[in-house]
Amino acid sequence: MRSSVARLIRSSSASPSRLRRADNSSSILLKSGNAFFGNATPSDQRHIEKPFKVKEAEPVNVTKPSPHKLLVLGGSGFVGSHVCKEALDKGLVVSSLNRSGKPSLNEPWADKVIWNQGNLLEPASLKDAMDNVSAVVSCVGGFGSNSFMYKINGTANINAIRAAAEKGVKRFVYVSAADFGLVNYLLQGYYEGKRASEAELLSKFTYGGVILRPGFIHGTRRVGSVKIPLGLVGSPMQMVLQNIKPLTRLPLIGPLLTPPVSAASVGKVAVRAATDPVFPPGIVDVYGIMRYSEQN
Repeated sequence: MRSSVARLIRSSSASPSRLRRADNSSSILLKSGNAFFGNATPSDQRHIEKPFKVKEAEPVNVTKPSPHKLLVLGGSGFVGSHVCKEALDKGLVVSSLNRSGKPSLNEPWADKVIWNQGNLLEPASLKDAMDNVSAVVSCVGGFGSNSFMYKINGTANINAIRAAAEKGVKRFVYVSAADFGLVNYLLQGYYEGKRASEAELLSKFTYGGVILRPGFIHGTRRVGSVKIPLGLVGSPMQMVLQNIKPLTRLPLIGPLLTPPVSAASVGKVAVRAATDPVFPPGIVDVYGIMRYSEQN
């Protein structure tokens, strides 16, 4: 019995040292900041992790992209004026080409257009007008003798297309004309010139060339000081003919049933085709023009 009590006393006297060793180990673990490694030593204090500091990003001056510069050929004409107004409303920089420079137009929008002096039948005069231009819209066309119509509708536009391609212009929109069957033969020079320009455009601007083929274009047309409200006839015709598209496939008379479209709609679609990089290249008929014009 006495021996058992002696052994108990000896074990009790030894436990404080063990406790002290345990306390020392615990303090080392706490001081080292590493509670997961049992073999930590006081020298491990240098491994204490400091809080992660987040550095603020330095401000970067990013220049805003400059607005599109659109060159409108035939900008003072019936369709061209609507293209200019639509482009200005979109906040674009608009320039145009005229033989005498700025035309005598008493319209507020005309003062916002940069008017260049030049002649489409003289290719050398087009180079300066193409500087810093991102897209071109050509509304150039005219009537007269067959040779004159081919020159205006064909040669003039072909010169513009080639000059734009040489200057590296990205997109070119050409306002052409729909086929009217027998009328094509009566206006042979007109349509031959239009189709020659279309072929040149598709070859030079494979991915950025858009051809609009409207039929009769209505709206308020200015002839000198007189305004002719073509919409009084064209708008009702458009309402009726746009719903009978299958009849346009009839031989001979079918093309004559092509619905009219407003000059404002042509202008809206032309500007979109010139500035929207995802607008599909190729030919857009009158039904496509009406569809695109209704989109925002």
